Formats: sequence, C-alpha cells, structure tokens
Amino acid sequence: MPMRQILVTSALPYANGQIHIGHLVEYIQTDIWVRFQRMRGHEVHYVGADDTHGTPIMLRAEKEGITPKELIANVWKEHKRDFDDFLVSFDNYYSTDSAENKILSEEIYIKLRDAGLIEKRAIEQAYDPVKEMFLPDRFIKGECPKCGAKDQYGDSCEKCGATYAPTDLRNPFSVVSGATPIRKVSDHYFFKLSDPRCENFLREWTQVKTPLQAEARNKMKEWVGEPGESQLGDWDISRDAPYFGFEIPDAPGKYFYVWLDAPIGYYASFLNLCQQKGLDFHEWTKPDTTTEQYHFIGKDILYFHTLFWPATLHFSGYRTPTNVFAHGFLTVDGEKMSKSRGTFITAHSVIECGLNPEWLRYYFAAKLNASMEDLDLNLQDFTARV
Repeated sequence: MPMRQILVTSALPYANGQIHIGHLVEYIQTDIWVRFQRMRGHEVHYVGADDTHGTPIMLRAEKEGITPKELIANVWKEHKRDFDDFLVSFDNYYSTDSAENKILSEEIYIKLRDAGLIEKRAIEQAYDPVKEMFLPDRFIKGECPKCGAKDQYGDSCEKCGATYAPTDLRNPFSVVSGATPIRKVSDHYFFKLSDPRCENFLREWTQVKTPLQAEARNKMKEWVGEPGESQLGDWDISRDAPYFGFEIPDAPGKYFYVWLDAPIGYYASFLNLCQQKGLDFHEWTKPDTTTEQYHFIGKDILYFHTLFWPATLHFSGYRTPTNVFAHGFLTVDGEKMSKSRGTFITAHSVIECGLNPEWLRYYFAAKLNASMEDLDLNLQDFTARV
C-alpha cells in the first residue's frame, strides 16, 4: 500500500470555557482515527488550536481584569492539560491568535476581495449606547415576541423554540450594560456566497465531488439546491470595534468575524508545525496536491465546514477538504448536559475523580459510528461495559 499523506483536524474549542465530555467525543474519535492511520504506516499530521477571538473573550477578560491575551493564554494551558490527560495525540496544538493566522487570514481575504467576492454594505444593528459597541444577538435579551417569556436571547426563545431577529424582542436590554439598545448603521464586509461561481462550486463539491455522510449531503442540498434554486446567502465576515481579533486590511476599525479566521487557524497551526519540522506547507495545501485533508466536527457546525470553509479555500487558491466527518451530540442518561442536574461533566473533573481516562475513550469508541446520530453516556451502561 503506498504511503498516504494526511492532514487531520478537530474543531477548535472556544477559549471562553472548559473542555467537557461532550467535546471529548470529537477529540477521542479523531484521535482513534489518527492513531489507526499512523499504525498503517501513513504520514499523518493532527493539528488543533484554541479559537480565541470574538466579543465574549473581550468581555470576559474585561470582567476578570486581565487582557484578552492573558485570558487566552490561561485557558490554553487548561485545554492542553485536558487533552493530554485524555491522551489526545496532537502533533501541534496552537492558537488562532497567532502571527501565522494573521498572515494567512489577511492573504486569503485579499485573494477573495481581488476575485470580486467581497462586497461592502451598510447594515443596521443593535448598539449599546452605554458601552458604545454593537451587540451580537446573544448579548441582547428581552421578552419573546411569540410567547412573552422573559429573559430570552436576541435570536431564539428557549421556552417556545421560536426564532426571530433581535429587533423583534419586546423590552430588549443589553446583557453587557443593561441599557436599551438603539439601532445604528455601520458598513460591513460580505463574502458573496450567492455569486454563481460559489453556487456552482459548492453544488459540485457537496453533491458530487466529496463523499460526505448521507445526512450531511442531504442537508447541504437544501442550501445549494438545483441550478437557479440556491438558498445560499452572503456571509457577513466583519465586526466593528471594539472587538478582539484581527483588523481587516484597509478597513480601520473593522475586524474579521471569528468564523472567518477560526478555520484558517487549522492552516496556521499546520504552518507552525511545518516550520518546526521542515515540511513544505505549500505542497500540502496547493489545489492539485496529492495530500489528503480531513476535518472532524460536531453536526452543529456542519454549515461552516461544508459551505463557507471549502468556498473560502477554493477561491483563495488552496486545496479543499478531502472529506468532513460530522458526529452527533452527547447526552447523559438521555438528557442534555445540565449544570443544574449535575450532568455537566468537565474533562478535568473526570480526572479529579480518579477515573481512568481510557475508560471513557473505550466507551465512546464502543458507541461511535459513521452517522450523525446523537450518542448517550448511560452511567449504568458505562459501569457495566467498563
């Protein structure tokens, strides 16, 4: 069997929280696959990073009285400790707040811009007049316009399940300051996914070229449709200051939305590894390369990895993923993980309890399969199997 050259990633954990056992499903699944390919004699590079940019990071750092860079450095150590404890064999674990990621993000953006796929538009958003900042949907709360439930987020109601625009909330208030948001216009930058070039590429990539899981391919078909029936919308890739992230070239006060530079962080981590090992980054990532590239993700971020990410790569002159593997969510005794019910289990708490991490690795390995179905950590079943 000829030796394959394989680049593998897991989704990047956000640097605003702890690693929990739901996260571990993915990293353990990826690690098992990576170890298997290594045992077969293939050249495999498994890279990851902390996802470090965005408003939540900025606000948490402010609340803790430290800089965002200090916050993400502290969280990186905790995340790396947890991955090491569960024997996840990253070849490089990095950060999206890196020099490599800044360079790659700017280069990719400029290529997309020069290809005519970036458009500037004025949009109206919610603005906190006290903090003097635009508010993401999750930083606005109020009463649900459908059922009247209080203290609901700006994009959806947890009580009745309704989705809506933040401007539809009754008696809205800023989670940051408590002030009533006002509406304010700002220029934003959009990646034109609705461009016929993107539509045609994504239709072929998701439906023909890439062996996606059947559930994933069918879901993407809802978006790409038949010719002339695409549901693809343009993607807002910018955010206004104040924001912790990379400033957009030639756009003072505008920053890359975290979902643009986060997946580019896969390549930044790999570029950093290439520099350490003397690998040729270009040979691994050019469009006509013979290398392979696989992403393991949760089904909740399928849209980003099978639409935005391939289009970003293709139209900036990089190779596209060989495949994307999506898994379902983890429940505990049939219920969503919950802090109030005591079923929100962090990776570190498993270690602190003295449980052997190999037990959880074995249990997840026994339960996982190739589908996107959710899997359940049944504690009685776990005890019986172990």
